This record gives sequence, C-alpha cells and structure tokens, in this order.
Amino acid sequence: MYTPPPFKPDRAASLGFADARGFGTVCAWDGSKPIASPVPFHLGALNDGTPQAFFHVARNNPLAKVADGATPWLLAVSGSDAYVSADWYVSPDQVPTWLYQAVHLTGTARILSEPELARQVDEVSAKFEQRLLPKKPWTSDKMTAGRLEAMRKAIVGIVMTIETVEGSFKLNQHKSEADYAAIAARLGERSDIGSQQISSLMRQARPQAFAGEPQT
Repeated sequence: MYTPPPFKPDRAASLGFADARGFGTVCAWDGSKPIASPVPFHLGALNDGTPQAFFHVARNNPLAKVADGATPWLLAVSGSDAYVSADWYVSPDQVPTWLYQAVHLTGTARILSEPELARQVDEVSAKFEQRLLPKKPWTSDKMTAGRLEAMRKAIVGIVMTIETVEGSFKLNQHKSEADYAAIAARLGERSDIGSQQISSLMRQARPQAFAGEPQT
C-alpha cells in the first residue's frame, strides 16, 4: 500500500482499526490468478505478540486449497470513504479527491485444526454478539450437536500470521485548518453515511480547526 507520510497511522492504530472493523477482503494467488473472498475475522496474537487474523470460508472456497502456510496472503480492511469536490475548499487551485480509511495486513495462512476451528467460530461470533448488548449473546451451544457438527464440516478455518501492517487514513491532514474545516463541514451536510462518518473522524482528529464554530 502506498501511503504518503501525512496519512500514515502507526502500527497500533492500524491494527486497532482492523480489529474494530472486523470485516475485510482476503486475497491470495492460486498459481494462475488472484482469488479473493469477503470475510468477518477477529485478531489474536502469538506468545511473542505477533498478530494473527482468524476467519473461515466455505469448504468449497478456492482459498481453502491454497492455505499452505508459506505463501503470503493479503487481508484488505476498508472503512468509511467520501468524495470531496474541489469547489468546497477555501483555497483556490484545488483538485477533487477521495478521503478514506484502509488497512492492509499481509502474512502466510494455514488451515486450522478442528479444535482450533471450533474456538474460531465461537470467538468470532462472540466478538460481534458483544455489539448487540444488552441482547443475550448467541452461543453455539444453542444448536443441536448434530446440526453444529454439520455446519462445522461445511467450513474451513484459516489463520493468517501477520508479517506486515500497512495503513492509510487519508483525512486531509496536510491541508490548512481553514480548508480542513471547510471540507469537514461540507461532508457533514451530506446525507450519505460515508460522508458523515468521514466528517466526524476529521473533527475528532483535529478539534482545534473547529474551535471558532458556534456552540449548539
């Protein structure tokens, strides 16, 4: 991933973003072409702190056939994004652009054992069930043993040991405060959720740019 210095988050921020997002596109090479699948995932770590991404795919997914533990894979995690018109800047001679957050995780992938797969399924569902509180979390013990076993046989668990962490949080950090505030304000007026979320992120990242705004 190419990331200009103003947009480059540190490693901890990139991993934190990926873990919070929990959904991305995993990409691999099958020997003749790239293959990819969208997957929910959760992060863990080896004893030495090396991060790992855990996920599963359908047993017939081509990715399940190329997790050899040696070939690098890519897990691309994207967040909010928004188009910015050049007309919205205070300064002249600007160009249109696109603001976004994205993280790329690269590393080798291997197949999980059956006990590891059982833990992975429980851990990934627990992660997302937590977001639904105060609903009582769903757990796999709500399923009959036969049905649960059949579902597990239909999937393959995979763990990717992360060797490279790359992030790009492009939020117009290199612009003047006047231009920065103008873009955040215009995005905040848009009706789409991506523009509103980018506006909110910009306000969080540089609150001083909005110090002169009237309090509501």
